Amino acid sequence: MKIGFIGLGSMGFGMARNLIEANHAVLGFDISAEARRRFEEVGGNACTDVLDTCQNVDALFVMVVNAGQARDVLFEKGVAGALPEGAVVLMCPTMSPADAREIGNRLLEQNLLVIDSPVSGGQKGAEAGTLSIMASGTDAAFDKAEPILQAISKKVYRLGAEPGIGTTYKIVHQLGAGIHIAVLGELMAFGVRAGCDPNTLFDIVSNSAAQSWMFDDRGPDLLKGDHHPRSAVDIFVKDLGLVLEAGAEVRMPLPMASAAHQLFMAASSAGYGQLNDAAVVKVFEDLTGVDVAQGISGLENQADG
Repeated sequence: MKIGFIGLGSMGFGMARNLIEANHAVLGFDISAEARRRFEEVGGNACTDVLDTCQNVDALFVMVVNAGQARDVLFEKGVAGALPEGAVVLMCPTMSPADAREIGNRLLEQNLLVIDSPVSGGQKGAEAGTLSIMASGTDAAFDKAEPILQAISKKVYRLGAEPGIGTTYKIVHQLGAGIHIAVLGELMAFGVRAGCDPNTLFDIVSNSAAQSWMFDDRGPDLLKGDHHPRSAVDIFVKDLGLVLEAGAEVRMPLPMASAAHQLFMAASSAGYGQLNDAAVVKVFEDLTGVDVAQGISGLENQADG
């Protein structure tokens, strides 16, 4: 198949590379020249104009950050209007269900097929082709997209026919994802403060009842003090904000999501928004003098009280 791909960042690059390795012809666009260069190195056809990604393609992935960026490329920049009739658009950003419905229905009105298809699995899952995809769309859309979905995922959940359904599941999922990252930071900072060796503590938790996927995935970089962004603190400021908005719409109290959101907001406000999401630990480090990577409790610099 001939596929357009918009957004070649930490997730999009791995997804696009797996499509290339599955012998699909992929036209890719990113605003970053470095991202386009990397894409060409793995056999992609890099485009400097976003409209070039939609010329005579069978499918288009939109792997941008949010609904605003999706609207911009699809409608303001004219991508939707340039797609051939019957092409399938796979919308991957985490956005509100209302935004997913609105964007999806606008695409359907232009005689395009649509799959609301947010993904989970992080950069590692994108690179390995083992993403989970929470998807909603018509049978015709899934029939057309099946070969490309197989190339990037280990599991595709078909959740309904309408845009917005897949995104609803993703929003609920992000509640857990954000809380688990916040717990990682709080747990590790507390442990070091209390005198635990950080590497031993991490190993114990990873092999005990408090283990989580996020703990195991983000923990090793936290232990090294490596906060190079694979995801970012500001992503969870956005995503947990969407969680709280969705909760308000259905009058659902979400106290744990709210607490985690405040921690990510604090990290962002302190200047850590573009660091990896596990840099939320820096909120605790800044408050107490703890250094998780160095195993420093900070207590030695504080008077008893």
